Amino acid sequence: MTERLFGTDGVRGTAGTYPLDHETVARLGAALVRAMREGPAKAGPYKFLVGRDTRESGEWIERELGRGVHSEGAAITTAGVIPTPAVAYVTRAMGYDAGLVISASHNPFEDNGIKVFSGRGEKFTEAVERRVEEIIADRSWSGPGGGLAPVERTDVIDAYIAHARLAFPEPERLGRLKLAIDCANGATTTVAPRLFRDLEYDVTVLGAQPDGRNINLDCGSTHPERLAAAVREGGHRMGVAFDGDGDRAIFVDAQGRIVDGDAVMLMCARHMKRQGRLKGNAVVATVMSNIGLEIALRESGIDLVRCPVGDKYVMEEMLKRDLSIGGEQSGHVIFSEHLFTGDGIVTALSVLRVMADTGRELGDLGSELVTYPQVLVNVRVREKKDLRTVGAIAEAMDRVEQRLSGHGRLLVRYSGTEPLLRVMIEGRDQQEIQGWAREIAETVKQHLG
Repeated sequence: MTERLFGTDGVRGTAGTYPLDHETVARLGAALVRAMREGPAKAGPYKFLVGRDTRESGEWIERELGRGVHSEGAAITTAGVIPTPAVAYVTRAMGYDAGLVISASHNPFEDNGIKVFSGRGEKFTEAVERRVEEIIADRSWSGPGGGLAPVERTDVIDAYIAHARLAFPEPERLGRLKLAIDCANGATTTVAPRLFRDLEYDVTVLGAQPDGRNINLDCGSTHPERLAAAVREGGHRMGVAFDGDGDRAIFVDAQGRIVDGDAVMLMCARHMKRQGRLKGNAVVATVMSNIGLEIALRESGIDLVRCPVGDKYVMEEMLKRDLSIGGEQSGHVIFSEHLFTGDGIVTALSVLRVMADTGRELGDLGSELVTYPQVLVNVRVREKKDLRTVGAIAEAMDRVEQRLSGHGRLLVRYSGTEPLLRVMIEGRDQQEIQGWAREIAETVKQHLG
């Protein structure tokens, strides 16, 4: 069986070690060109656009990808440090055949990764990723030779900013908004401070001094505590924390309370429905989104479609159903009228648009999501059997689901990397759901532990 290189968000690993060693990265660049040649015939060479975050390993990974792409007769242009969604947008808008992003998102600087977008600005499908893996594994062809051809440079920041601003056509309606932003010392440092200042807002900027090693370090969407303190102490109306590659955003209201992706999807979906912009009258969210989102959407007559964790699965479900919005609790939100990938800056502008249109503050809008208590129990198992084939376990799960009766959620799944079964329950009462989780866990221990 061909070794899997692509995970839920591209190829990831520690920079300098397999699969992000020099030769494998160059071979990946060559394999991408070979895979694309298997599609419809194209006049002229294939054109790739590459962008990266601020990790110190990004530049040499870019050069090695370029070596591989050049070895197969294709052209590659770098946009330098720029957010992931900017690469996706520019790839589509400027006629590139594929876009490459060098980033490990919210991971520490030692890690890196490679994501691939099609010429439509969408992440490669799993079928295409599997084909690239097969080509890499085929040892009948040799990798690119030595020597690094230069990677041509281009500046696309203006084009991306113009595109992103379409998400909020009249920003002046919020007046001289006092806003704090945290760029995670990552890719949005080249875009976000400039964009929000161009809107003539009063902007306080955190996490915008990248040194190659401080990306996501105690800052950004995974560590919004410093931003929350700055918002409270500085009297800001709100704050926005981006992640390392700029495809997600977590918000902070004026009191310093966190407003996550679930709350953002709820406020935006309700607003889009009122404006007649919510295609399919449904929202896509992953299995990790809180049952409170599902219940609140239901009360507004909006369906929730669940999918596995990973924004590419959100994208695929949105494409299949032709929907307007989908995302993850982590702040990864996709607005299909703009782009089929998460975009932290477009998400921020979309939230500001809701505030301007409704005349309400972020804290008020965010409070509409009532988050239900959640319990997670891990049970070590000796084998990963289909739970529905073990009568006692299936009966215990059925009993719990009946008790939840539309006001809670049971999610039972095996870990993909460890001999564990994860039992997650959401419901109205913390003690009650803890007891039900223990009931299932004890039954699993008796039969599979």
